[in-house]
Amino acid sequence: MQPAYHQHIKSIFLSLFIIAFSLTIKAQETDYHGFKCLDFKFEGQDAKIVFPEKADAGRHWIWRARFWGHEPQTEIALLKKGFHVVYIDAAEYCGNQEAVNLWNHFYNYLISQYQLNPKAVLEGFSRGGLYVYNWGSENVTKVACIYADAPVCDLRSWPGGKGKGAGSPDDWKAHLKAYNLTELTVNKFKEMPIYNAVKLAEARVPVIHVCGAKDEAVPIEENTYVLEKTYKEAGGEIQIIVKEGGGHHPHSLKDPYPIVRFILSHTAPEMLDLPSPPNSKMVINFRGTIDNCRIKFDHEKKGRVAFLGGSITFNSGWRDSICNYLQQKFPETDFEFINAGIPSTGSTPGAMRLVRDVLSKGMIDLLFEEAAVNDATNGISPKMQLRGMEGIVYHAIKSNPNMDIVMLHFVDQDKMADYNRGKTPEVIEQHEKVAEYYAIPSIDFAKEVNDRILNGEFSWRDDFKDLHPSPFGQAIYFRTIKHFFDTSWKNPAPMEQNPKKLPGKTLDTNSYVNGHFEPIKNAKLKSGWKLIRNWIPEDKVSTREGFVNVPVLEALQPGATLKLKFSGTAIGLFVTSGPDSGMLEYSIDGAAFKTSDQFTQWSQQLHLPWLIMLEDELLAGKHTLQLRVSATKNQRSKGFACRIHQFAVNNYNQ
Repeated sequence: MQPAYHQHIKSIFLSLFIIAFSLTIKAQETDYHGFKCLDFKFEGQDAKIVFPEKADAGRHWIWRARFWGHEPQTEIALLKKGFHVVYIDAAEYCGNQEAVNLWNHFYNYLISQYQLNPKAVLEGFSRGGLYVYNWGSENVTKVACIYADAPVCDLRSWPGGKGKGAGSPDDWKAHLKAYNLTELTVNKFKEMPIYNAVKLAEARVPVIHVCGAKDEAVPIEENTYVLEKTYKEAGGEIQIIVKEGGGHHPHSLKDPYPIVRFILSHTAPEMLDLPSPPNSKMVINFRGTIDNCRIKFDHEKKGRVAFLGGSITFNSGWRDSICNYLQQKFPETDFEFINAGIPSTGSTPGAMRLVRDVLSKGMIDLLFEEAAVNDATNGISPKMQLRGMEGIVYHAIKSNPNMDIVMLHFVDQDKMADYNRGKTPEVIEQHEKVAEYYAIPSIDFAKEVNDRILNGEFSWRDDFKDLHPSPFGQAIYFRTIKHFFDTSWKNPAPMEQNPKKLPGKTLDTNSYVNGHFEPIKNAKLKSGWKLIRNWIPEDKVSTREGFVNVPVLEALQPGATLKLKFSGTAIGLFVTSGPDSGMLEYSIDGAAFKTSDQFTQWSQQLHLPWLIMLEDELLAGKHTLQLRVSATKNQRSKGFACRIHQFAVNNYNQ
């Protein structure tokens, strides 16, 4: 009984001290984004308390650790919900035990003086992560949840710079001194978040981190991901929202609701807004209609649907789901589904192979077209992105004015990074110009997926996984396309089809609107070339389906020369670019020779189908191409080889 008695007396004296201390505090009233703020000194440190217009019933509060006022959107949103916001400046302590002691005193003062909820929400930006985890790990029963933003979790990462990050030498010295550590002893130091967070995990304190995937100061791999592993192994709940392409700044989210939702769900769930409808993050541009194909499916009970694109189209997943959906939607219709996806190809190859791979199959009723991923990752210029996509759309409509076309923009991390920088990806801008001009509906999955990740619904790393989506990602694609169809077809169909009319002129006079392949037999071989009727690589390097056991024109040595006569405004080569691909020299109509390198960033591990556009702004008419293998090669290439599958030509628009 004696220890308990002494503890009781100690508690009484501490309460009396706090009451007496609070009477001596002189506060200045200021404004914090329209809310009343008291600024005062507590134990010699600057402190602040911001008051809501009306406190919520639970008197909840969020405690900012560092960088007062920076990216305050979460705090403002919580103030509107009735939360208090508090802060005390403990910068010189670097989150060490002195900082923890100061926070203990400040916590007792706040609870006693303002009757705040016994459980605080902790908010730690950057090095503020040291404060919230170091204090929280010693006060697990006083923490409702933690919001950490690009937090420092390992001193050796920041400010030490012992890993991927540059570190901060001056801050490193200051932190070693604050923690009474040396360059050696810090390696055995356990009182930092990657270690002590386990106490919070065991106490089931929920945590949310918001981080930039490319954080150069506090690398996510050395901080948040290390802590995450510890937290989960100890049975704790941790959610991570990763901003693709994001660095250390800016902190937080432009729309803080995912953070606010997390905090409210663990403090005051009754204040949560109603869930958003499932389609709220979909980015669908409803242009024109897609009734022509529906009328055809309904009336004639026949339908031909084509899918033109790269590997995301070629692979199983969303495409199969759409085929099943259409068959179920029109159970009496006899469908032919054409998979014209070829991995690694974008809009320019699509424009050139449209006739061979799609239009040659018969009248197409519905065409799905995607090229945004490969156009961007293959380094295709914005000009060619537009020319290729316009070539596909124009040529398709010209072949069948009743054809419905749906343009898809699939997601990759670079596009997400663009959106996180407040910029629409360039390739989507170019493709959308075409969609708008020809009144073609489009779906921007890049924005949808990024918005949903920022909304905390799932993650790229664990759920979507790759630009070639996991089954989870494929299901997202299908769900949105299905919603597009269900919405477009919610009303009864018209009685007759409404043919599309091509505009009087194209967006770009050099768009590949008459793109097609011309056979390799048309070339005149002068020296060093031979026709391989069933080409198979001898190096056993991987190939793409459809590009092996097929005819190619092959040259292996410098100086090999051929000529090709063609009519049109553009000429290109559809080649296989592998580990031994060389450089080419070419001349049009006797002009000076130019050079083109076939070797790509993927050529070392794959015989890659690759379209090289040599010229695409020629005068309409007849031309002669001279092509020879250069004696110069890419330093990464093992040889000088050129293997041509097709010649790509854009006839002038007659």
